[in-house]
Amino acid sequence: MRPMTGLRLLPWSDPDGRACYLSSDNGNSLLNRRADRIEALQLSMGTELLGHAHALLDDRKANAGELRFLAQRLCEALRDALRVAESRGRRLPVRDGDEDPGEAL
Repeated sequence: MRPMTGLRLLPWSDPDGRACYLSSDNGNSLLNRRADRIEALQLSMGTELLGHAHALLDDRKANAGELRFLAQRLCEALRDALRVAESRGRRLPVRDGDEDPGEAL
């Protein structure tokens, strides 16, 4: 197996909403560690939001505004989780002869 090489998709965007990438041979660099911490925080926040979502959806008195707000936050959490999954998937080792994991999608 060979390690996945290339750019790391970072868990944040630039001010215009475009993806940010890191080129580094050091997986333990300051920026890599910061990105790891932010990814962990994003996933933790998504898990916590899911708990709030269950509670709000069980509340028959929840109004449309509350549900819309919840839907917006859930979309943000899903976007973050998908970015983390994509970033981590790109960094998985690939066996020689295997197709690029991103090509199967």
